Amino acid sequence: MDRASEKKIVLVTQKTRLEMLIRRYNTAGQAKFFIEHSGGDFTDYEQEHERYMAALASAEQTLSQFGRVQRLDRDYLTGFIFGADDIVAALGRDGLVANTMKYLDGQPIVGINPDPARWDGVLLPFQVGDLRKLMPEVIVGRRQKKSVTLAEAALSDGQTLCAVNDLFIGQKSHTSARYVITVGEMSEQQSSSGMLVSTGLGSTGWLKSVIAGAAGIAAACGLTGKAALPCEFGWSSEYLYYSVREPFPSRTTGTNMVFGKVDSKTPLKVTSLMPENGVIFSDGIEADCIEFNSGSTVTVTPAKRHGQMII
Repeated sequence: MDRASEKKIVLVTQKTRLEMLIRRYNTAGQAKFFIEHSGGDFTDYEQEHERYMAALASAEQTLSQFGRVQRLDRDYLTGFIFGADDIVAALGRDGLVANTMKYLDGQPIVGINPDPARWDGVLLPFQVGDLRKLMPEVIVGRRQKKSVTLAEAALSDGQTLCAVNDLFIGQKSHTSARYVITVGEMSEQQSSSGMLVSTGLGSTGWLKSVIAGAAGIAAACGLTGKAALPCEFGWSSEYLYYSVREPFPSRTTGTNMVFGKVDSKTPLKVTSLMPENGVIFSDGIEADCIEFNSGSTVTVTPAKRHGQMII
């Protein structure tokens, strides 16, 4: 087969809801029985699956004209080694782009929306039909890229974890997280449901919902003062925002440091006071985590490496 180049194109995919149901219930028939018995619409799962499979087949066929295509399921991202010259394409929901980007080191990523009628696609600027015109520009490096700042958590024992959207620092369970938080000259012992550290890209997600919830609670309690909170900030911003979830005031724990801005000069430092089940995970993937138990200190800053989003 004649190809425009010998570049390797890694096509990252994800399982559809139907595939996950079949994995859980063994067959499509049993999955259908469960969904319909619960009052759900199984045809929606089938239609979503059919559209994704059609988009996948078309995307793979088109991409194969421009390079050597290797398909990679999302489940295997953590153990996959990307080549320095690889071009990466992600076909799925917005979260797939973020989950893939944190494992890259400068390789450009193309976000492809497999079902524009279903997914908004903030991180999916392209459809399958755009690939024929897009890929020649990507291969020769003429296509514009947008830099994305990542967050990096560095533990005192040398372990690191990066996040494209956000880092969570807290407990695996719903019990209270205990720790000491330090930013600049300020320090405080806290008990909370954990804390979130968001990037500019992640500011439209979890951080936005945290701020919306806090604003709603304040309004319901009659606190009408409106602070200028940065619900969203630029993807390439070289700073992060932390937010403490449900901080609890007591004789030994405070609530003065619940929201703030951090950067490389003024990092966020957190020392764990949790004897067990302390954890740090990124971008909502709890399986890809590092332990954060008593004696561990983590320093969070913008990462030195950046994501490169094709636009």
